[in-house]
Amino acid sequence: MHIKDQIFRAYDIRGVYGVDLDEQVLEVVGKALGAYLGGCGKDVAVGYDVRVHSVPLKDALIKGLLSVGVNVRDVGLVPTPTVYFAISHYALDGGAIISASHNPPEWNGVKLCRERAMLCGWGMGLEKIKAIAAQGRFEEGEVGRLEDWREKVLEDYQRFIVGKVKLASHPRVLADMGNGSCSKFADKILTAAGLDVEAVNNLPDGTFPSRSPEPTDESLKYIKAKIVGGGYDFAVGYDGDGDRAVFVDDKGRIVEGDKMLAILIRHFIKAPGEKVVYEVSCSKLLDEVVREKRATPIISRVGHSFILEKMIQEDAIMGGEIASHLYFREVYGADDAIFATLKVAQLLSESNAKLSELVGLLPKYLTRRKVFDVPEEIKFLAVEELKAEYAKKGLRATTVDGVRVDLDDGWFIVRASNTLPQIKTTFEAKDQRSLDKIENYVVNTLTEAVNRVRGGSRNEPLSYKDVTIS
Repeated sequence: MHIKDQIFRAYDIRGVYGVDLDEQVLEVVGKALGAYLGGCGKDVAVGYDVRVHSVPLKDALIKGLLSVGVNVRDVGLVPTPTVYFAISHYALDGGAIISASHNPPEWNGVKLCRERAMLCGWGMGLEKIKAIAAQGRFEEGEVGRLEDWREKVLEDYQRFIVGKVKLASHPRVLADMGNGSCSKFADKILTAAGLDVEAVNNLPDGTFPSRSPEPTDESLKYIKAKIVGGGYDFAVGYDGDGDRAVFVDDKGRIVEGDKMLAILIRHFIKAPGEKVVYEVSCSKLLDEVVREKRATPIISRVGHSFILEKMIQEDAIMGGEIASHLYFREVYGADDAIFATLKVAQLLSESNAKLSELVGLLPKYLTRRKVFDVPEEIKFLAVEELKAEYAKKGLRATTVDGVRVDLDDGWFIVRASNTLPQIKTTFEAKDQRSLDKIENYVVNTLTEAVNRVRGGSRNEPLSYKDVTIS
């Protein structure tokens, strides 16, 4: 059967259910994943999220895996990190989670993993799985075994992560489950660990009636307002599949992922030389905090696949992204929203400061972000144009992911989105004048580069939106 190319994305397979993918597609993907992992006798874990079509897609994927001799442990409806845990904790050969993460309700997909929960992203196995699926020829002999591991995994996962933290007090947390996979799940674990939890939007519902499954400044406005004067130590909002925790301080302000990572580094790193992984567009304040703690920074491309790989290779103590994926060695290097909540609770229980005060103690930078609409077919070409231009001008550039340029009065990064027809930019400086100067330079050079690639006027403006977090 024909499978649409566009569902194979940078980190997973994703599309609109019934339009881009369905049960037939997922059965073939299951066969292809099984073949990629080695076929007969391999052991995998499979879970699914709350979306209304996730169960039939999960069943189809499992059918495909079993048909090529792979043994499947069905771990049920769980947050994505619980599948990562199962793969790593039980030393399985791989796994999968049916999910479209934070996309709208009509979307669905699947994240595919190798051993140690290494995500099969593009260039890291997904392109091979696509080729196997397109070939459509599979060895179907002995059928694999299907085991129900739902209770086993839930019990072991809770025992494992609760055992990793010790609270000196009982922090009061306001947790917005967003009707996603953490609903009726995370609150039980947080309570078992000793937190005083008030959970909202705590019913699993794949139509996401309460808010978008993407935790943003807008979608988290309820907990941002409710926490102020409410006697909570902090608030947290989870995304649809539970691998991102967006924290809100006691003053109702969102704490971006790089700032939260910096606070965790300051508290938990005790010895020099520990390694920390973070993506190339994180604030320079992280560099300062890492130097202050005499830790070793490991700079990565944006995305789970790349950061987890470095977490494991480097045996890093923790890692993070601006988008609030937080990674911990204690949970096999994975990004885990529930465990991140426990670590923030532990930090605050051991500290005499409020979360807002800890944010206030971080190095100060002015940051601005813009996302430009650029057609899929030219976004990477435009960034390559900029790399060449900045190199000619002798600018200090890092090209791990896009192009990041460090200046005397600040820095900026321009990178093509891996998932959308966009180019993302970040500008940062110590003062407003320098920030405006850097922004104007980047907008002008990017506009010219995009127009050169598409053959238009050098001054034809690009449409964009400002990305703000408060």
